[in-house]
Amino acid sequence: MAMAGRIRSTLPLFNRLLAADSLSPHCRRSTLHQTLLFPELSKNYSTASPKKEEKVKVPLALFGGSGNYASALYLAAVKGNTLDKVESELLGLVEASNKSPMFSQFTKDLTVPAKTRVKAVNEICGQAKFSDITKNFLVILAENGRLRFIESIAKRFVELTMAHRGEVKAIVTTVIPLPPQEEKELKETLQEIIGKGKQVKLEQKIDPSILGGLVVEFGQKVFDLSIKTRARQMERFLREPINIGAL
Repeated sequence: MAMAGRIRSTLPLFNRLLAADSLSPHCRRSTLHQTLLFPELSKNYSTASPKKEEKVKVPLALFGGSGNYASALYLAAVKGNTLDKVESELLGLVEASNKSPMFSQFTKDLTVPAKTRVKAVNEICGQAKFSDITKNFLVILAENGRLRFIESIAKRFVELTMAHRGEVKAIVTTVIPLPPQEEKELKETLQEIIGKGKQVKLEQKIDPSILGGLVVEFGQKVFDLSIKTRARQMERFLREPINIGAL
């Protein structure tokens, strides 16, 4: 991803920022943290809020810290008409973090002063050309020592964007990748199950431990057609005592 490349190109900044000993270690408790917890205040993220506040609701009720942050970001992105862009930027940052041990460690290290975290985030967002909403959101995470939760927040945020688009995520686990035709047929079958009004988004996972067959998960449903599960069922059947009198 080109965006991830731009983000990684800013990583040398950390060496200079972390070496600067003139920064105060005192972390200010930002009032913007409350904006994330109370969606009606999320307009503060956008530098160009509409004159008339648009009523927006989250398509899913998410709970916990990551859910609160993700919900507030979703509301701000929808109101700013930048949902797709914010999603792309957030996922790009997560990808860059996963590929860079130094950046990943930076986000998790709470001994780094808040000023240093904020300055680094501003530099990264500027060079990566992030939107104001994404930049302001990441600054808030940096101020409050929450950058270490960026991956879990991104996952919850994707749940919201998928619900917004009427998408249903289906995970199919196999030993080897499904051939294109089989993937197409499986997707069509799942589409028939969920009906009209929603769109199946298929994600493939490889797991040799299932031995063969496949496992399909979507919504609250799990269809386990793996050889591993069938073998266990057969083993339980063979272990059951035989009632000779019934023969």
